Amino acid sequence: MAMRRFGLIGKKLGHSFSAKYFAEKFEREGLRDCDYSLYELAEIGEVVEFMATPDLVGFNVTIPYKQQIIPYLDALDAQAAEVGAVNCVKIERDGRRVGYNTDVDGIRVSLDKLLGNNKIDAALILGTGGAAQAVQYVLREREIAYKDVSRTREKGDITYDELTQEVLDAHRLIINASPVGMYPAVDEAPAIPYAMLSDSHYLFDLVYNPLQTRFMTLGESRGAKAISGIDMLHAQAESAWEIWNR
Repeated sequence: MAMRRFGLIGKKLGHSFSAKYFAEKFEREGLRDCDYSLYELAEIGEVVEFMATPDLVGFNVTIPYKQQIIPYLDALDAQAAEVGAVNCVKIERDGRRVGYNTDVDGIRVSLDKLLGNNKIDAALILGTGGAAQAVQYVLREREIAYKDVSRTREKGDITYDELTQEVLDAHRLIINASPVGMYPAVDEAPAIPYAMLSDSHYLFDLVYNPLQTRFMTLGESRGAKAISGIDMLHAQAESAWEIWNR
């Protein structure tokens, strides 16, 4: 029986739940010809050799390669091109490597769960990488204004030092699209003024390991509603699976 190979590339993957998720899926669905493995790449150039792996059908992409992968692909679907980041690659039967962004599917699911029918006018996005670009795409879809928060003005619209009470009152949705607080650095949290939060705030942490991050705990201590990235992980994985099996 020929194996169909899938995987995840990134720099450090000790935090990842993806292999476990797909191993359980394959077992549950009786897919004995499928394998999903983790591939740590020291730098993006190593992806050339990786993509030549025999029987490779598709793979996911995580930090810090969601933008860096693009020059190594043959095409992007329209959504990935607009986002400017790729987290899913399909190897077509003719060998073409096509990039997709399924993070947006996961973000939509998570925001629906967090916000329900509550109307939010403006959001703060913590981080400026590939995940943040997917968040921006979904917020634009929903006509939610946003500001990118970064340590320096060169990378974002506003710095952490500029997060005043007025700014936080005007931006009731705060999304951590950075890796801060991710396993093993579970005691870390983005440097926002948590004392200024209230029960009118909503916090979405794209980090899913640990399931309860310090960012979430600090927000909830002020009455804010918070969710982790686990629903996003599951939704984007299922979207990737659908793409690989078309």
